Formats: sequence, structure tokens, C-alpha cells
Amino acid sequence: MSKLEYTPVEDVPRIHEELLRGFRSGKTKSIAYRKEQLLHLAYLIHDNKQRFREALHADLGRPYDETDFLEFSPTIGEIMDAHDGVEKWAKTERTAFNSSWFPMSPAVRKEPKGLVLIIAPFNYPLLLLLGPLGSAIAAGCAAVVKPSELVPQTSALLAELLPKYLDQDLYRLVNGAVPETTKLLELPWDHILYTGNGRVAKIVSAAAAKHLTPVTLELGGKSPVVIDPNCDVQTAARRILWGKYANAGQICIAPDYILCPRGFQDTFVAAVQRAYNEFFPAEPPSPDNMSRMITQAHAERVKKLIEGTRGTIVFGGQADIAERFVAPTLVRDVPGDDSLMSEEIFGPVLPIVPVRDVDEAIEFINSREHALSVYVFSQDSKFKAKVFNNTQSGAAVANDVSIGLRVHDAPFGGIGPSGSGSTTCKYGFLTFTHLRTTFDNPNWMDKLLMRRRYPPYATNGIKMLVNTTTPRLPPRPGSASAQRKWRVWLILVVIGLLTRLGWRAPALLK
Repeated sequence: MSKLEYTPVEDVPRIHEELLRGFRSGKTKSIAYRKEQLLHLAYLIHDNKQRFREALHADLGRPYDETDFLEFSPTIGEIMDAHDGVEKWAKTERTAFNSSWFPMSPAVRKEPKGLVLIIAPFNYPLLLLLGPLGSAIAAGCAAVVKPSELVPQTSALLAELLPKYLDQDLYRLVNGAVPETTKLLELPWDHILYTGNGRVAKIVSAAAAKHLTPVTLELGGKSPVVIDPNCDVQTAARRILWGKYANAGQICIAPDYILCPRGFQDTFVAAVQRAYNEFFPAEPPSPDNMSRMITQAHAERVKKLIEGTRGTIVFGGQADIAERFVAPTLVRDVPGDDSLMSEEIFGPVLPIVPVRDVDEAIEFINSREHALSVYVFSQDSKFKAKVFNNTQSGAAVANDVSIGLRVHDAPFGGIGPSGSGSTTCKYGFLTFTHLRTTFDNPNWMDKLLMRRRYPPYATNGIKMLVNTTTPRLPPRPGSASAQRKWRVWLILVVIGLLTRLGWRAPALLK
């Protein structure tokens, strides 16, 4: 195993300066160069899968198969999306035709923002670090990536491998904890992407504000699941159970709590119990089937949430702090002000909050901060639409959980306390891209209307220019003229249809 060595704090400004110089060399303007670096990044994972499996098992206790599914597949997929799409994404786009502007050939250039900082969390140390790095490379940016110090084996391995695969003139890794991150945040960046919790997000945002640096925040929150009694309950139970206990529940889009009709709670609990018995036949779940909490402190925090609940524990509830283990736990009849509802659980504990109906579920969701995802399990399109149309969240997902980060060609991001901005696919590319408007006004335009903008206004006919370039408003809604206009159009349409059918207009209309 590799040993994690922190980057010397005094080296951080030098790294920043060297990367800025590398960016200004113009090397990243080449699409071929970007695609080459993206391919190297994909091979960084591909060539070292077993070493990453071992590192993630040491850091998170994560089973190898879970790493293959949760880290390798989506990370390589996101990088290759960027590799395959960057040529199209980076093309200059012409604006829509406009009679006043088309002679000037207005267009939108896709230019890299510059030198960017990417700060990743512990729970997905490959996907949430290398995925955004791929987006930054595709956009033509230089980048510093900062992995979490809570996954020392994985971060050490990344520090070893990154210089072997990527151009060190443009892409560097900084390892460390609070002092190193603080030094990074003191420097001016052209964009910062932070994935983590709201408390640190406020620190990042405050530091960025000193340099007017734009920030993308990928946070989390308490993502609710609304249960329709007419859902496929066994499929719902299996999917929710997997989504909650994968990676020991340490997933920003994991289902945090269930809103279930009171009369359906027994049926739903029985379905989850059956799924649990199938998933985890051994007690406690073996390390081959379930990850561990990232630290003893995190395990202790979740243990205290369980101990404080006023709900009824259906199964689980055990914790071994020394082993960073919290058993998969289902708690029913949880009140809205319970300990399990006081914060994002970020652990393998699933509370069920009984509600009267879907209206009370919607009211409950809207009384709390916007979540990263709202989940619904239902076969009824009206039921799903009612929940989605009357709530706000980063994503709205029906009949599955915890897989929204990898939806092809769709943005991933939160709203309000759950985050701001978007990542993944072309939306990650756009996060690190400056949309630069360009146009070229030919001299002969002054021989037409444009010369009228010059003083003296009174004699140069600027009113004619204003009238020509200002769009005409339609009649005010509800006004008599608007109603007459629609009546005239309706009459003309009817006459046109009748004429097509062979009707002859009376002489009065001719």
C-alpha cells in the first residue's frame, strides 16, 4: 500500500503559478490534445483497477464488486463521454437568425475558463474527482485536484499515478487536510468545484467570493422517498434497500427517509424485511457484502442518531465503532422531529415516517430544505406528476434510487442547500467553459441604419433606428384589440378550410 504524503503548504502557490503558465501556453486549445489527455485519464483507472480495489477496500471497507460498479464503470463512462463529445461540444455556435444582427455574424465561442480547482469528498474518491477532472480537461482548462484526506490509500495512489498519465504542466494533485485546503482557497481560481457538505461549502464560497471566483457546489441533504400503496412493493423494497446500504449509505443521493401511508406501512416493512434477509443472510453482514463507515467518528455519529430515535427498530441497530461498522437498520413509526430526521444520515439507517396520504407527504417535503433528489415509487403517472410538480429538488426520479449521477447526457446538480450548478457529460464541460459572444459589424452597416446612432440625435433620425430595432408588442392580454385580432384570424382560418373543401365565398366577401 502507498503511504499518503501531504503536499508541502509552501509548494501550493508555486504549483498554482506553474499551472497558470502552462495554461497560458495555449496547449489546451487543441482538441486533439484534450482527447489525448482524456484517454490517458481513462487508462489511469483501467490499468490500475486491482490497486484501486485494494485501496478503496482499505479506506472504505468496500467490496471489490461494489467498487467496479460504483466507481470504475461510471467514471470511465463519464471520461469517455467527454472524449467522444468534446469535438462537438467545443464548436463555435451561430446564434439564431435575427434581421437586425445577421449581417454581423454573431456567434458563441466555447473557451476554457482557465485554471480551476476541484475538491472531492471521501465517499466516491474516483468518480467525484476524476469525473470532474475529465470535464475540465475537455473544456481546455488547467486543473488542481484535491482528494479527501479521509481516504489515505486512494489519495496516495492517485498522487503516484496522476504524474505518470497526465501532463504535469496542466494537471496536478495536492494532498492534505485543512492547512493545505486553506492555502488553496487563498489563491485566485477561474472556477472552483466543491463536492461535500454544506458546512465546508460555506467556507469555500466565502473564500471564493474574495476573488469573485465562480463556484459549483455538489452537496447533499435528506432525499425523501414517497411510496404509493399501488407500487410494485417488492421491487421498491429491493431497490431502496440497495440504494441505502450501498457504500454503507455514504452516498449524497441515497434515499434518506421514507414517506409511507400509515395503512401501508406494515406491508412495506414486510417487503423490506424480505429483501434484507435475501441480501444479508449472515448476521452481521460480511465485509464481502457491505462497506464500512469512513471513520470511527462517523460511525459514532450514526450510532447516536439510532440511540436517540423514538421510532421502532425493525432490524439492525448494532454498531461496532472500532470496526467502523453500523448494521443495516430499518426504523418504523419515526416522527418528523426525531433524531433520525435532524440531519442527513449518510449511513445505513432507513427511517420510515408514516403520513396520511400523498398530500401530507408533499407538505412534509416542502417544509424542509430542498434535497438533492426526490424519489417516488408508483405505477401511476398522475401520482408521480403530483409529487414532482409540487416539490423542488436537484433531481426527480421514479422507481429507482442512487443511480442518477450517471444518466447519459443529463445534468447532475442540486438546488439551494443541496448545491448549485451542474456536472457530468456536456454539462460538466459547460461548467468549466466560458461562453464568449462574438460578432463582426461590417463598415457598410453605417451606410444603412447604424449611422443614425451618432449625435447630433435631433437631426440624425435615431428614432427611426429605435423603431426599427425595437420589437413590436402584441395587443395587451384581454384587450378588445387582442380579442378582435383572434376573431379575425379565426374567421380567416375557417374561410380557408371551407375553401379547400370546395365552398364558394358569397359575393359580399369578394
